Amino acid sequence: MTNLKELQQAVWENKVKHGFNTTDVPLEFSYTYGELAEAFHAYRKKLPDIGEELADVMIYLLGLATILHVDLEDELVKKIEKNAKRKYEMIDGVLTRKEEAEI
Repeated sequence: MTNLKELQQAVWENKVKHGFNTTDVPLEFSYTYGELAEAFHAYRKKLPDIGEELADVMIYLLGLATILHVDLEDELVKKIEKNAKRKYEMIDGVLTRKEEAEI
């Protein structure tokens, strides 16, 4: 099984190998946003390439994380654990975070 750290490294190596952006953070955010818009378009139009478009989003996100020196696998694990401890309540039809649970 491939882990996210390995995928992040593979994305970075491909960026370097092909001369893609490795320094311009605002540009990489823009590319990531653009790919997310393409994924939404594929979803909205029920196009068969929704999976490929979502993969493009991940590729740009992993590249952006590397530019920013963020270990996305570690951050994702921490965030999932944090979210699991949160409590939510429906207030006036809106799901609202109430507190962090003591676990």
